[in-house]
Amino acid sequence: MNRFYSPLLNPTYEGINADDYCIATYLVGAEKDEEPVLKAASIGIEQTTGSWIDVPAETDEMREKYCSKILGVYEVPDYENMANVNMNVKEGQKRFYIFRIGYPVANIENNIPLFFATITGNITSMPYLRLLDVDFPAKFAAQFKGPQFGIKGIREVLGVPERPLLNNMIKPCTGYTPDVGAKLFYEAAVGGVDIIKDDELIGGDRSFNKLADRVRANMDAAKRADAEKGETTLYACNITDEVGKLKDNAMTVIKNGGNCIMIDSFCTGLSAMRALAEDPDINVPILSHCCFGPALSVSEYQGVSSLVLTKLARLCGADIHLTEPPYGKFDITFNKYIRNITACESKFYDLNTIFPFVGGGVIPGLVPQLVHDIGNDVLLGVGAGIHGHPMGPRAGAVAFRQAIDAVMNNVPLRKAMKGKEELTAAIDKWGIYGEEKIKDLYAI
Repeated sequence: MNRFYSPLLNPTYEGINADDYCIATYLVGAEKDEEPVLKAASIGIEQTTGSWIDVPAETDEMREKYCSKILGVYEVPDYENMANVNMNVKEGQKRFYIFRIGYPVANIENNIPLFFATITGNITSMPYLRLLDVDFPAKFAAQFKGPQFGIKGIREVLGVPERPLLNNMIKPCTGYTPDVGAKLFYEAAVGGVDIIKDDELIGGDRSFNKLADRVRANMDAAKRADAEKGETTLYACNITDEVGKLKDNAMTVIKNGGNCIMIDSFCTGLSAMRALAEDPDINVPILSHCCFGPALSVSEYQGVSSLVLTKLARLCGADIHLTEPPYGKFDITFNKYIRNITACESKFYDLNTIFPFVGGGVIPGLVPQLVHDIGNDVLLGVGAGIHGHPMGPRAGAVAFRQAIDAVMNNVPLRKAMKGKEELTAAIDKWGIYGEEKIKDLYAI
């Protein structure tokens, strides 16, 4: 028997111990006459024990333990005979398949760089190959601590048991001094923002804004705002930097009174975030920003689905993770948005949840839709929707809290805005989702 077709490499799912394998699901395009089982087996062998030609030391005993297992080859549509293929697939057109390939946990253990090398690796240089999902076995997930705080822990820190949470990104994104940032911070916090974060574009020490100075100034602003509003404000300070500086940056935040850290997790690498999350010295929540992640996920036929990246962020310890909604500046599909939210909140063995954080052009007129989609366990990420409010950032924050209160009390925004000048000004400026085409607000 051709070894590419042997039961050793092509078992049934029921013929393996699924807890021994990370099972990857791919979308793969092939030429009309290309043999898909051979293609799937070639991909699996390339990413485990073999190469393009048999080598003497790759024995059947080695393959049994360490080679991939081809668990599914499904054509879309599901042709059964070549007559239909010849009738429907023109010369030069692709035939598309879903491949399910199991990779031994023993090859990866709990090594995130090796996970990427194994599951994606060389094969991502192929055209028409996209990683759709990974089924992580309990044996693999048990090696990760995951989020320290999660939804329940973040709510306990803030003392907010039920309502949606409000986040603000300081705007402008970068280029400002600590005193300028602290003034903006105070105005947003005192207006009712729960979590204020640095933008993804300002991290670590900048020549114009040193990390320790930024933390001290913003935490002083937080204390003043908290005393006035009677609520707690978290400051997610962006520590993004070269990997060797990350822990020092995190400790600078903590030693200067900071109560949350932020990292551009796909820029530094997920392993870097994991090292922070699993370090006992770092006892504050971690906010994971998804920037650069879309470079891996945006192509429909290449790369890695954002669903896989969200699951990995949870494994690697993010307490809060940003994903885009389909309504604002960006055009993620509704399906992928919802799947990313469920990947944050659904049961994942014994791992803690992640607080889903949606941002990118969020305005008060979007609050009812976002809460309808996600429920109350959502962190609304707002930048210009607060700092660009016609009455200033304090009023911008108040407008969002008014919108949140309206949703919590099942009051339509048009009714809720009566007598509330902050919410009225925001709706007059930006509208309500479903009444206007709010995509027209954004230049990108």
